[in-house]
Amino acid sequence: MQTNTRFTVTVALIVALGGFLMGFDASVISGVVGFIELEFELSKIQLGWSVASLTLTATLAMMVAGPLSDRLGRRPVLKIAAALFAVSAVASAIAPNFMFLVLARMIGGFGVGAALIIAPMYIAEIAPAEMRGRMVSFNQLNIVIGISVAFFTNYLILVLGQSDLAWTESLRFADWGWRWMLGVETLPAVLYFFALLFVPESPRWLAMNGREDEALQVLERVSGSERAQADLRVIHGSLSLDSTTDRVPFRQLFRPAMKLVLTIGIAIAILQQITGINSVFFYAPMIFEQSGIGTDASFMQAILVGLVNLVFTMVAIALIDKLGRRPLLGFGLVGIAVCMLTLSYGFGSATYTLSQDSIDSLPVQIDRELIASVTDIEYDSDVAFRKAVSAAVGADVFKQNESQLVSAAIDMNPMLILFGVLGFVASFAVSLGPVMWVLFSELFPNQLRGLAISFVGLINSGISFGVQLVFPWELENLGNSGTFLIYGLFAIVGFIIVMRILPETKGRSLEELEQLLVKH
Repeated sequence: MQTNTRFTVTVALIVALGGFLMGFDASVISGVVGFIELEFELSKIQLGWSVASLTLTATLAMMVAGPLSDRLGRRPVLKIAAALFAVSAVASAIAPNFMFLVLARMIGGFGVGAALIIAPMYIAEIAPAEMRGRMVSFNQLNIVIGISVAFFTNYLILVLGQSDLAWTESLRFADWGWRWMLGVETLPAVLYFFALLFVPESPRWLAMNGREDEALQVLERVSGSERAQADLRVIHGSLSLDSTTDRVPFRQLFRPAMKLVLTIGIAIAILQQITGINSVFFYAPMIFEQSGIGTDASFMQAILVGLVNLVFTMVAIALIDKLGRRPLLGFGLVGIAVCMLTLSYGFGSATYTLSQDSIDSLPVQIDRELIASVTDIEYDSDVAFRKAVSAAVGADVFKQNESQLVSAAIDMNPMLILFGVLGFVASFAVSLGPVMWVLFSELFPNQLRGLAISFVGLINSGISFGVQLVFPWELENLGNSGTFLIYGLFAIVGFIIVMRILPETKGRSLEELEQLLVKH
């Protein structure tokens, strides 16, 4: 590897650690929801709020992260994000009540929003055109590594909490398992903060702010002296087209010249979340428990979700600059639709019957006389089963023993659910996951990039917030089958829209794309 390439890759990997923290912070809650629902006696909407609160403040952060990075620089904003991750991890771990936990998660959300916007922007601004797709995908790769590590640490802490090792008992893993799940993020957050000290500022940001000598020094380390001079001239040529004011008015996003790129950006931003990816990442053990496999097995299968996500994100990184952005999106959306419809069919064909033998295996706190009223009755939907059993034994008893009751009653093929979830994650990871952020970093002109990415990121995060908030409510009221059917239909509509409006962007410089897509 040449010295210039080694430098660029190293910087990109350091900056992409923000993606790791984002992925970890977002998905670690998947192992926590079952415990806090009981400990804090939460309703389904409160449970959704404990998950979605992070995304709410991430959405707010996206409104200001881009413009703030235009003023302060990309690197200072990333350092602020690292500090917020660390504070949030500690506060979440010691939360004494539901409101404190939500506030702690919201602090982390500000870090998530900033990192999610600024890390890929920085990498796109420092990477050469022929490497940009792979470099920007480093951020998505780190996000999925963070998700995978969160699933693994959740399962590890769950297992350690059930062991009789002296050190786990002294650290109270059994009683404080969910607190340890949330608290371990402190270590990578601190590491990220100090690693950013070795990262230079974005050369395009330096050029935008009249610091040409510093910009040239960074570009020389990226691509060599001769190409650095040419790159700096191209950057100045692009900036001069929109350099009449230091602060870009928001209305500039909606001028006619921006119609195509803004339409593409909004469509992709909505589609990435409306197909349900964060329902899977943030509630994976809950989804697997609905197939009747039990708590421990559901945590184990969640690890498979992380591993599949990681493997297929690496596939996307290998292919994104070869096949291009458009083919990957088309293939991925077809896969998402098929897998979501498979999940809908799998859950829709399930039946629920509590036989006398299955009741004998239930926990002793379930009153046998009360549950006798629903014995040997077959229910053809999870909604009907939950309502009937909850009415029979009481809502609190049902909530505390839901996993065991579903396992005892359900008749379905859990492997079909595992296949559908893993296939969905693979399809997302090879398409919408990395490709969206690559497109965001490519579509918008230099002078508007920070503002534009914040705007479409705001939409993306807002949709994500809504999906996370209502998912537990959807499962309870619409059922598993109906919920996944909705996601599948959104994927079909999204495929039609994307294939009609999205051009290919691979192999072109940011300035070339601006000339192609934005009519000055």
